[in-house]
Amino acid sequence: MTEQKYPEPTVGALIFNPEGKVLLIKSHKWGDRYVIPGGHIELGEKIEDALRREIREETGLDIYDVEFFLLQEFIFDKTFHKKRHFLFLDHICKTTSTQVSLDQEGQEYVWNNPDEALNLQVEPYTRRIIEEYIERAAEP
Repeated sequence: MTEQKYPEPTVGALIFNPEGKVLLIKSHKWGDRYVIPGGHIELGEKIEDALRREIREETGLDIYDVEFFLLQEFIFDKTFHKKRHFLFLDHICKTTSTQVSLDQEGQEYVWNNPDEALNLQVEPYTRRIIEEYIERAAEP
């Protein structure tokens, strides 16, 4: 792979099932920690289209009520298996299913309440979106 010349925009989502639990996937790319599903935006692809495609590819899930939630910068952090500079465009959304079909990137998955999810080994950027969700949900 050629050396990266620009930050890579990526999409990800905190996906809620009908019981209000969030999906986390264990990934070897993130040191066998739990992450939210997502991936790269293809050239010419709209952000929400990329999110729907990535979620479907990685989990088999269809999503709805998609809402932009958080922008995070990832600059050469050692938590990823390669030296990369990402821009994470994190979303929250819903799904009607709890049946997940993982692709080759995920080893296993769990559905947890957001506060319980923080007890898992989640990578720092996933931890931040969960904590931010909990904080905003608690606001009057």
